[in-house]
Amino acid sequence: MSVLERLFQPPRSDPSQGAAPADNDMREVLETFLEMNPQPLQTLTPEAARVQPTVADAAMVILRRRGVDRRADLGIESRDITLEGATGPLPARIYNGGAAGEAKPVVVYFHGGGFVIADLDDYDATPRAIAKFADCIVVSCHYRQAPEHRFPAAHDDAFAAWRWVVAHSLTFGGDPHRVAVLGESAGGNLAAAVAMMARDSGERGPVHMGLVYPLAGVDMATPSYEANAAALPLSRATMQWFVGHAFESPEQARADPRINLVAADLAGLPAATVITAQIDPLCSEGETLARRLSEQGVEVRHKTFHGVTHDFFGLGLVVKDALAAEIFMAHELKRAFGTALPPL
Repeated sequence: MSVLERLFQPPRSDPSQGAAPADNDMREVLETFLEMNPQPLQTLTPEAARVQPTVADAAMVILRRRGVDRRADLGIESRDITLEGATGPLPARIYNGGAAGEAKPVVVYFHGGGFVIADLDDYDATPRAIAKFADCIVVSCHYRQAPEHRFPAAHDDAFAAWRWVVAHSLTFGGDPHRVAVLGESAGGNLAAAVAMMARDSGERGPVHMGLVYPLAGVDMATPSYEANAAALPLSRATMQWFVGHAFESPEQARADPRINLVAADLAGLPAATVITAQIDPLCSEGETLARRLSEQGVEVRHKTFHGVTHDFFGLGLVVKDALAAEIFMAHELKRAFGTALPPL
């Protein structure tokens, strides 16, 4: 048994465990997820963890039961491309639901997965929904993952992807002057870090940050970690497993402002929309990040959605709160792009 396996206890498998019960929509997703027999990630190798079922897979099962075609329902076309990362080519995917015409705003999107697991397919729903509701182009960017490529590989790739999108946006119908960043979980951390790196290097930064239950701190004894230590699909043990694989040591993560965002210099960053989930170990640090951004002069819109878990965003076709969250984020992006309709 490895050191990591001796440290971590498997989470309970009851989807109702947590500070609050999941609402009916979220519970259906979690129960379907459990029917797929996922194994606790902390008992697996990274290679095995990468092929485990996800809540996104569970949502697709529900949609098939209901006879809903997600792609047809949203009407968003996508195409795979390759862009230049920090050390070589990386896969990416462009989503665009609008007709050809004047240049459209662009969102650079980073998926979650604790810097260890997941890919463009696992997080296909969010960029598809944002392209639809924000009437923009979304470029979903993959990045090198740990433990094969430990921190800061993903962050270096994210910033390289940002630079590539800004430089090439005109080639796919995008407006290089209206580019935002958006990410979920580890991807939310990458989105904020890209904005920080652009600020610190004096380069053009994003016009907005969309941070969805971002990994924003290193304290695993916050109120939401205590309340949701055994929650699904993300538990404290799973987060410890991610940290063990993604970083050389916990001290490395604690010392770097790109990871420990709640202790970082946040002044001068673009306006942010922060979305957190009640049944999520990362809820407290996301709420703290929203507060710290505001205290340092950054315009912030924040909402915690109750009765839902980590990874709920992007499940808008099966979870009503996810749809509300997607529309909320899309509206804030449109405000930043100058495309939101004025109030009546």
